[in-house]
Amino acid sequence: MSQKLAFIFPGQGSQFIGMSDELRAQFPAVNSRFDTAAEILGYDIGAVMSSGPEEKLNQTATTQPAMLVACVAAWDAWRECGGATPDYLAGHSFGEYTALVCAGAIDFADAVLLAAERGRFMQEAVPAERSAVWAVLGLEEDVLAPLCEQAAQGQVVQCANLNAPGQIVLTGDRAAVERACKLAQEAGAKKVIPLAVSAPVHCALMIPAAERLAEHIADLNIRLPNVPVIHNVDARPRDSVEGIREALIAQMASPVRWRDTVDYFTSVGVGCAIECGPGKVLSALVRRTDRSIAVSAINNREQIETAQLAVAALAEGA
Repeated sequence: MSQKLAFIFPGQGSQFIGMSDELRAQFPAVNSRFDTAAEILGYDIGAVMSSGPEEKLNQTATTQPAMLVACVAAWDAWRECGGATPDYLAGHSFGEYTALVCAGAIDFADAVLLAAERGRFMQEAVPAERSAVWAVLGLEEDVLAPLCEQAAQGQVVQCANLNAPGQIVLTGDRAAVERACKLAQEAGAKKVIPLAVSAPVHCALMIPAAERLAEHIADLNIRLPNVPVIHNVDARPRDSVEGIREALIAQMASPVRWRDTVDYFTSVGVGCAIECGPGKVLSALVRRTDRSIAVSAINNREQIETAQLAVAALAEGA
């Protein structure tokens, strides 16, 4: 069995009310992350994460810093418990920023501010009521891409997240997405599911937001990561700071190639992937793509201890 370990960080769609409550109670030291974020953002993001309202938590400009804080706190807890340093990091969509923070490439405080700005740029680019984000199960990109072209009718609808075999997310103009989902059902899709994401990221509608984001990323202090980070745009790491900047800017209006990311893990010998933060969305996607990779999710002490046992077994070649 392979000996390599990957950490993976979720993005929008994994948030829920109370998502860090247990972690904060069990690991008081992580509360400093919430305090820092509140000072930077000008409001108590921990209170929103704990008590809502859900509508605010699901607004992109709130969701992104919330997921950053929640996932970095889980990473801190893992490290506090003596957890192993992974060989690779990757994040799904916004989770890529979290991976870069945990890899030491971007400072946490800088990332909090950037997360709020990125979310605001996305939301201002396309009003929430105009866009839609739906998961389509049971069809592949070679089937869905032509259906999107047929459904567009002068609007935008694209394959945004190539998550796993038979699981692809469509996003764009609401009417066009709804037309594409109807065509997908007629073509044999097993299910279409609306997602709690308030902006159509990873499609052409995000080009104006990407242009605004580029100005901020140009001034952002970025270092080479101390652990390789696999980027969404092409499922490959970068060996230069400029390459990281380019990947982050391109990511906004480009598909998330998560299936390819898992394939990359397989190619470099990853035998265990740990999802760090709320939910188990990415764990399910890894299983769906390659069942030879053992997966765990950590968001409380019990889960961390279970994951440590899995990593120990991996190290022993069990």
